[in-house]
Amino acid sequence: MLAVPEMGLQGLYIGSSPERSPVPSPPGSPRTQESCGIAPLTPSQSPKPEARAPQHAPFSVVVAIDFGTTSSGYAFSFASDPEAIHMMRKWEGGDPGVAHQKTPTCLLLTPEGAFHSFGYTARDYYHDLDPEEARDWLYFEKFKMKIHSATDLTLKTQLEAVNGKKMPALEVFAHALRFFKEHALQLREQCPSLPEKDTVRWVLTVPAIWKQPAKQFMREAAYLAGLVSREDADQLLIALEPEAASVYCRKLRLHQLVDLSSRAPGSGRLGERRSIDSSFRQAREQLRRSRHSRTFLVESGVGELWAEMQAGDRYVVADCGGGTVDLTVHQLEQPHGTLKELYKASGGPYGAVGVDLAFEQLLGRIFGEDFIATFKRQRPAAWVDLTIAFEARKRTAGPHRAGALNISLPFSFIDFYRKQRGHNVETALRRSSVNFVKWSSQGMLRMTCEAMNELFQPTVSGIIQHIEALLARPEVQGVKLLFLVGGFAESAVLQHAVQAALGARGLRVVVPHDVGLTILKGAVLFGQAPGVVRVRRSPLTYGVGVLNRFVAGRHPPEKLLVRDGRRWCTDVFERFVAAEQSVALGEEVRRSYCPARPGQRRVLINLYCCAAEDARFITDPGVRKCGALSLELEPYDGASSGRREIRAAMQFGDTEIKVTAVDVSTNRSVRAAIDFLSN
Repeated sequence: MLAVPEMGLQGLYIGSSPERSPVPSPPGSPRTQESCGIAPLTPSQSPKPEARAPQHAPFSVVVAIDFGTTSSGYAFSFASDPEAIHMMRKWEGGDPGVAHQKTPTCLLLTPEGAFHSFGYTARDYYHDLDPEEARDWLYFEKFKMKIHSATDLTLKTQLEAVNGKKMPALEVFAHALRFFKEHALQLREQCPSLPEKDTVRWVLTVPAIWKQPAKQFMREAAYLAGLVSREDADQLLIALEPEAASVYCRKLRLHQLVDLSSRAPGSGRLGERRSIDSSFRQAREQLRRSRHSRTFLVESGVGELWAEMQAGDRYVVADCGGGTVDLTVHQLEQPHGTLKELYKASGGPYGAVGVDLAFEQLLGRIFGEDFIATFKRQRPAAWVDLTIAFEARKRTAGPHRAGALNISLPFSFIDFYRKQRGHNVETALRRSSVNFVKWSSQGMLRMTCEAMNELFQPTVSGIIQHIEALLARPEVQGVKLLFLVGGFAESAVLQHAVQAALGARGLRVVVPHDVGLTILKGAVLFGQAPGVVRVRRSPLTYGVGVLNRFVAGRHPPEKLLVRDGRRWCTDVFERFVAAEQSVALGEEVRRSYCPARPGQRRVLINLYCCAAEDARFITDPGVRKCGALSLELEPYDGASSGRREIRAAMQFGDTEIKVTAVDVSTNRSVRAAIDFLSN
């Protein structure tokens, strides 16, 4: 009998080729740990990957939640009229000059940690709290980025409120998702045809560059929020943000887009040419009067971009959001306009919050980093006021704007600085080396337009560099269009910079009129037809560790293991799917496993991943343990002859890695799951 090794595997792997051993690396291999004994089986040929049509649970309505770094919202459509997308007309509260179909991603909890409010309501209530009282309340903003940046994300990861207090991130996200769930399901007064929750298909948006742990984290938060139960997991879809935008853009016609390439220089920002509000006004006029309600705006009558393009045409979607830039490349397939991903999703942390961070660093140069840190900690509500004031001015920035920009400093900032430093803020500005920010007699910071545009440059440059690197890839040659979407894409500074950098390539840079809502609308359409993205590219190589028969000269001597007279090579990386490999939706990779004991109730198999396509061993540089495949077995009566075989089928062509399993002896389903958060 052999003890199980590095993988903690409590089952037996049946190899995919005649030379593969049915046994994982035994004792003597690195990182060995004791487990139950297993006996070798004769290796059997694993079936080739095969496609299977995805099965979808019935539903009456799709509710999509676009959970953004800076703003969030939801929309829905009915299965009976899938392209009529219902959106909030206006959230309570809001800022002048800003479209209100979405609300800030701000969560306010009481000092005891109970939910109080979300969005504009949370922000405004926190603003009105007494400064001393506000220090006890838990206010979270822009917290989505913490999930992206966490290298060791688990279900116990903590988030820090602006007052420095910490709370489990899972609870914070669950509070926010529960708010949207209750808001959507309570709106039957305005929309009586909205059905009960068991007929709702929920869609959550996440950046395409998020790794599997972050996607699983969002799903776990949705379970905790009560959107769906684990037993009805199929009622929740994870949508990739640039994919959702692509799904929506392909339903538009070219005349419904703003072509930056055709603009005359200096024509200004998108809002000056045609505001988001005006585009919705036109959409409303196209609707039948009977569809109107006091709460929702309904958009329908979209066209079909693919009808104006030829089969095989390619385009890039650059989703420029609050926290990240997310790039995807799609090829349109005729006759139904399905999409094929040509290169794995790419991007990075180059969202609008980068401009906010640059402003905070500027304040640190003027008033001292230590003072800014103290002010944020001791006057958190006033700091929020200052960031709101900056956000309002940031939205008006443009490459051809004339005149300075005034940013209001809260009185508590001015007073707190004088008490801390012994002189006023005007003195601080005079003494600082920052000469492009002056003090206004109205109690404001006065910035030149050039100074404001400089705050954008690191983030904008990062976005352009990512786009240019993507366009240089051989897989992306022949791209005709670049869709600029996401909340940050409303910025005239970003629009101008992208067009200036990429226009010379002959690439058409186009922006949907409702650029900040493109992902939300696309997520609704994706929920109605998740098979629209037919082929995706795997971002990483995934597999498990197994034994191969040792071949001298081909395998390293240090990997040799001799047991019972047989020579084995340990730690071989058995690949399921390779990085950048095209994988069709529903395509399966099958492997069979055998429990070591007749009464064994659980099989656990460690998964490994890496960015390289040609890794040979799980000990190679860059290869890491990323998750665990678990198979929960029913009691075995032992009446069947022979060994018990569990056949697992994994799908890598969806937005999440999925697994199903069946007990071959009984032909019954086995509860199977992949856990990416247990590392």
